[in-house]
Amino acid sequence: MAIITSTGIVRAVSLFHISLSYFLITSPSTIANQSLIFILGASMQLPTPPSLLSTSPSTAFAAIIIALIGLIDFTACSLPEEIASIFWGSQAPIRCAFFFALTGYAYAFKPEGPIRGASKKESPWDDLHNSVVFTWSFLEMICWFWIFITLREERRDLMLRKAEKKRAEENMM
Repeated sequence: MAIITSTGIVRAVSLFHISLSYFLITSPSTIANQSLIFILGASMQLPTPPSLLSTSPSTAFAAIIIALIGLIDFTACSLPEEIASIFWGSQAPIRCAFFFALTGYAYAFKPEGPIRGASKKESPWDDLHNSVVFTWSFLEMICWFWIFITLREERRDLMLRKAEKKRAEENMM
C-alpha cells in the first residue's frame, strides 16, 4: 500500500491550483519569479513571459479557470472509494497525457527549438513557449503520473480485499 493515497495527492494538487489562482489574481509576478520556474526555464532556454509581471484580464481569467478545476477536483475527492477509483482512474491518464503533450509542445516548438527550428514564422501558439507554462505542465504531468501509479496500487489492494471478503463469506456458509 502506498504511503500517500491518491486522494491525498489529488487534494494536494487541488490546493495547489487554488493557491496558484490566488497568486495569479493578486500578484502574478510572484509566480514568474519562483526559483523553480527560473531554473527549469533557463535549462530549457525558455523566456519568462512579460505578461506575468503585472495583473491583467488574461491572468484573472486563467486564475478563475484554475480555481474552478481545483474546486471540482477537491469536491470529487469525497466520492465513495469504488466510484472515486473509476473516476480518477479515467481522469489520471488523460490529464497525464495532456500535460505530457503540453510540456513537449512548450519545449519542442519554441523558436529555435528542435522541431520548429529557426523559422521566423509567427504562430498564434507562440505565447505557450515560456518558462511558466513549461514548469506548470511539467509539474502537473509528474503529479498526475504519480496519481495514476498510486491508483493502480490501490485498485489492486481493493480487489484483494474484495476477494478475501468473498472467500470469508463462502467459508461461513
